[in-house]
Amino acid sequence: MMIEGNIQNKNNPGKVAMVGTPCQILAASKMEKYHDIVGEFPIEISIGLFCMENFSYNYMKELLNQYNIDMKDIQECRIEKGYVWFFLTQDKVFKIPLEEAKKCIRKSCQICMDFTSELSDISVGSVGSPEEWSTIIIRTEKGLKLVENAVKDKYIQTKPISDKGLMLMEKLAIGKKKDNKIEIGKREKVGRPVISRRLMPEEDFESEVSACQFKDLKGDVVDIGACVLCGACFWACPENIIKIEDRKPEIKGECPEGCNACYVACPRTYVSEKIVNKEESERNPFGDYIKILSAKAPMINGQDGGVATALLSYALSNKIIDNVIVVDKSSTEPWKPVPKLTNNVADVLEASGTKYAACPIFKSLTKIETNAGGK
Repeated sequence: MMIEGNIQNKNNPGKVAMVGTPCQILAASKMEKYHDIVGEFPIEISIGLFCMENFSYNYMKELLNQYNIDMKDIQECRIEKGYVWFFLTQDKVFKIPLEEAKKCIRKSCQICMDFTSELSDISVGSVGSPEEWSTIIIRTEKGLKLVENAVKDKYIQTKPISDKGLMLMEKLAIGKKKDNKIEIGKREKVGRPVISRRLMPEEDFESEVSACQFKDLKGDVVDIGACVLCGACFWACPENIIKIEDRKPEIKGECPEGCNACYVACPRTYVSEKIVNKEESERNPFGDYIKILSAKAPMINGQDGGVATALLSYALSNKIIDNVIVVDKSSTEPWKPVPKLTNNVADVLEASGTKYAACPIFKSLTKIETNAGGK
């Protein structure tokens, strides 16, 4: 039996918008669905990113050191045309073949079957659209309303996506599902179950996770390299005893009897078919959606058209949401991503651009960055 009411004494961030990778969006979907277990979850709008993989910050730092590239000199990072591109200070550009950079990919990314963040309200990515434009997949009525109003108020502009663009998106989405399904099979042959792909009916899910606590999360996810470092377990813990100090979650205390909040929240534990339909997910390259468009933000000089930044800025400025989770860069470790919860549009603009490294974004929900100048 699942324990209800495990609600910790959390800050109230109001209505929150988030931008996240597919695994982070899955965690948000699970926490919204099981809010009676993890506590009231504040995400009002989710913008998902197209994502093939993320890289280990430490491994990438080591790789760049081999080329005498200092992380502090990186201004922007992009993955395009088979390379990882690093735009450096003094207008210098350095690139590494993607095949070489793949040695830095996090193990958890190789079992993900989602390229376009299928559970988000809106998905955003550069694939399929012309240079300086983004592709947006509108999935929910909430997402549709946000996009239509942002267009009306000239935060973004849209146009139809080309058939060629759709074909490229489909090729990459199908390729990721195919390749990672093979990887899942390889892992399971050597006794490392990928339980997030063992989708099950709701009643079976409840029975399976009812007695699972952090020790089970550690064994089933963390110890086998499946943790995505999203911070969902940190947010869900009613005792505040789960800590993420560096690379993985750890516990600093004892789980109370009957508590399974961290296990329920994790995107790499069991998933109910009420959240993801396995057959539909594997058959449909993009998941459910209302429409697919190309878009750009004329007022924002951001990566891939600046659309995600523009949508967040619009939602914040028009008080559709109270706060935004953004991923900024550490002030002490160059280019290392850090999460921030803010009500300041300037912070949203400052944090624009993909970081390509794992970041415990849900940790930010416990601390709101405010600005005396308001929104």
